[in-house]
Amino acid sequence: MSHSLPPTIAPQAAARWAQLAPMATSPWLHEEVASRMAERLQWIKLQPRSWIHWEPLRGGLQVHKRLLEHYPGSLSHLVQGVEKHASLVRQTVLPSWWSPSRWTGPRQLFGLPAEPAQMVWSNMGLHMAADPQGLIGQWCGLLEPNGFLMFSCLGPDTLRELRTVYAQQGWQQPSHAFTDMHDWGDMLLQAGFAEPVMDMEHITLTFETPERLLLELRELGRNLHVDRFGGLRGRQWRSQLLGALEKLAQPGGGGTLHLTFEVVYGHAFKAQTSAGKGNEATISLDEMRATLRKVNKNGATG
Repeated sequence: MSHSLPPTIAPQAAARWAQLAPMATSPWLHEEVASRMAERLQWIKLQPRSWIHWEPLRGGLQVHKRLLEHYPGSLSHLVQGVEKHASLVRQTVLPSWWSPSRWTGPRQLFGLPAEPAQMVWSNMGLHMAADPQGLIGQWCGLLEPNGFLMFSCLGPDTLRELRTVYAQQGWQQPSHAFTDMHDWGDMLLQAGFAEPVMDMEHITLTFETPERLLLELRELGRNLHVDRFGGLRGRQWRSQLLGALEKLAQPGGGGTLHLTFEVVYGHAFKAQTSAGKGNEATISLDEMRATLRKVNKNGATG
């Protein structure tokens, strides 16, 4: 397994995406996927004493409340690498200082735990990482043996209709490539997780207009492809794009535009000993804190 998967992501573009001004709310699709992922927790008997919500702003602020209810009495750690994003999460998640629930409600801390946790939760973020294998290794290093990872991300069938339209126009790809769930399973094993369980589903979103479709896509992510168009697009190209997007309307669909999203779900337990190939991919908590400080400063890890 190549450590550089997925090869089509430009690290500089991923770093700029991570530093973009924060949204006031999490994207609708991300919240929906998080809700579906939360349903899978009923099959996991381990009740974590502490757990980590990785990048909750884009992953889902609404589902964070659901996780707090699912694990009452546990300690949650919110890890948000960029400080301007973390500030918004604090305002949204933490009760006001005069509220009694600030002292009597669920226990929540910002930043990495002092001791290994029993769960890491990451929703709809892994497909935007320039070094996903390295990120999975970091998560493994934050867990105690038999702790578990829950994650979701986009799979290779995502935006297949849009890719067809772009190909017909002779344009570069509209997004970087998304990794297959079997490759994610291999990367989990290489990082030190055991017996990963992977599944996927297709979600079709409909849009009334091309303008609304583009707005929704910009909320979900960016094109991080190394071969994406390097300059600025003009008004003429935008008009061509809006006209081309009309082809996404299906016969009998009332003129609505359709886009497919393949959502990959995975969970795995940290092995007692490394089950991967070669050296065990673990990182100390001090190294993780240094990594996050670097994210705050530069917007990229590495």
